Amino acid sequence: MKPKILTTMRGYGWRPFGSDALAGMTVALVALPLSIAIAIASGAPPAAGLVTAVVGGFLISALGGSRVQIGGPTGAFIVVVYGVIHAHGYGGLLVATMMAGVILLVAGLLGAGRLIRHVPEPVIEGFTIGIAVVIAFSQIKDLAGMAGPNLPAEFIAKLQGLWAMRGSTDTSALTLGVVCIAAILTLRRLAPRVPWLVPVVVLASMMAAFALPSVDTVSERYGALPGGLPMPAMPSLTVKMAAELLPSALTIAFLAGIESLLSAIVADRMIGAAHRSNAELIAQGAANVASPLFGGLPATGAIARTATNVNAGGRTPVAGMVHALAILLAMVVAAPLAGALALPALAGLLVVTAWSMSEPHRWRERLRLPKSDLLLLIGTALLTVLVDLTLAIGVGTVAGLALRLARGEIAAPRWHTPFRWGGHGREDKDGPG
Repeated sequence: MKPKILTTMRGYGWRPFGSDALAGMTVALVALPLSIAIAIASGAPPAAGLVTAVVGGFLISALGGSRVQIGGPTGAFIVVVYGVIHAHGYGGLLVATMMAGVILLVAGLLGAGRLIRHVPEPVIEGFTIGIAVVIAFSQIKDLAGMAGPNLPAEFIAKLQGLWAMRGSTDTSALTLGVVCIAAILTLRRLAPRVPWLVPVVVLASMMAAFALPSVDTVSERYGALPGGLPMPAMPSLTVKMAAELLPSALTIAFLAGIESLLSAIVADRMIGAAHRSNAELIAQGAANVASPLFGGLPATGAIARTATNVNAGGRTPVAGMVHALAILLAMVVAAPLAGALALPALAGLLVVTAWSMSEPHRWRERLRLPKSDLLLLIGTALLTVLVDLTLAIGVGTVAGLALRLARGEIAAPRWHTPFRWGGHGREDKDGPG
């Protein structure tokens, strides 16, 4: 359970610090617009995403069990966060996130890091695909510059709301958003290790500012971004509220555990290291207890940002800590610039994120799965989209574990992980690596 930073600091000097600092600042450039976009898509204030990247990102790196994990808000939480805010308000989200943090702390202290690996992969892929579908459809309003009330959390009602406001589509906004999507996907294919989303979103926002006056920006829609972190405050909590929010808290804790360990495994395979799963859960717990104190969202390890960190030369938790401090510095000195980001460009960024989450290139491989696994994957995805993420995770996990036990599969499965750049390393373990 020892944090990785305690072992990686042995013999640490200026040269590795230089590499980590450069990587951390590179990731901060990627994380800043993405954190704002995730917050907006979640129905939260844009600043909440930045606060999460600063507070959650710093603690996940400082206390975690991975050398190169980058933490912050992620797309996987958009569905559940939007639903909690819709049902219980933003105060309810803060309470649910803090409860999830406590659950993760207890799980890490009890050594539950390895147990999460027993969740069947078709369930993970199913709810990930379902989340990606919901994210993509939730971005149509901002992508097309539509005007109207906030969309409901339920998928069918969301589609009905979009159809009702179709006549308010802004052609300039839609063109800008579609061009952003096409540019990011094309450039990523040409040079996959370059974080193209940063220049594409910035250039699109500049174009909107100078030539497309009808296109909304972050500050125009939501007001100016704050110039730093707010003072911490304890959210109000009652026994009745805690009972109502427990299912959401369990879902947040489950998602945080799954995504952080997936991200850590990705990092292990990229740098040939081994993460400490229980330390990682403890770090996720601490981050999710602290983030809502500052008004932040749920935080977890972010696979794409972690991969960006490794490609940029990050090799110790210092890179992740620098990333968090760089975002804080940007809030202090450049909040107006961040507020000038165009909403269709940020929506396009999240559509690309959803596309990447779904890994469409793997459908040929998925269709070759045993019929029971394929049905489990599709069923989990459909439940996520049409019913509820919490129910999808619960039903899918129980059904998946029953299938595995019926086959006599006792050992934890080897999860599929994207972003396998830079070779393969050892499997994760709670060792001294």
